[in-house]
Amino acid sequence: MSLPVRKIVTHCEVTRLEMGQAVTPPVRRAVAAAILANPCAGRFHADLSPLSDMATELGDLLTRRALAALGVEASAIQSFGKAAMIGENGELEHAAALLHPSLGAPMRAVLGGGKALVPSAKKMGGPGQSLDIPLGHKDAAYVRSHFDAMELRVADAPQANEVLIAIALSPGGRPNPRVGGLTHEEIRGDDGLR
Repeated sequence: MSLPVRKIVTHCEVTRLEMGQAVTPPVRRAVAAAILANPCAGRFHADLSPLSDMATELGDLLTRRALAALGVEASAIQSFGKAAMIGENGELEHAAALLHPSLGAPMRAVLGGGKALVPSAKKMGGPGQSLDIPLGHKDAAYVRSHFDAMELRVADAPQANEVLIAIALSPGGRPNPRVGGLTHEEIRGDDGLR
């Protein structure tokens, strides 16, 4: 690994009961995150390619870690998302450089596709602050049952000169969805929307 990674965190959760009602099948979600040095921390950089260049390797690494935490094949994944939190000596645009130009393609390569935009979030923060990673259906953005998020907190990250970058995956949607709209079984999956 050529990345300046200090720590990798994985978390998997399984929801079996919601408001006293059984969740069938149980909803499984996983997040994999890396905490690494921010090469652009401390001063303005017009060229953010050092961050974008890291994203390709991070996309592959974190997607594989999240899949392993879930213990499922890539073809089982229905939802995905990504997020980044930048330490105080960075700037919000550093999160954008990590998340947008280069992270999605390796995610899709590991998952064997994904026509929809990968939902994303970015923020500034410090150790122990929460990061919400949005989730959406990977092939059809209008599947409401898959609008979700997964929260992550890392007690010692991100430090001032670090970034925390995370990918979340799920083989389903929210527990017991009931707000209507397009379902996973109804999607065409050809335009990333429906």
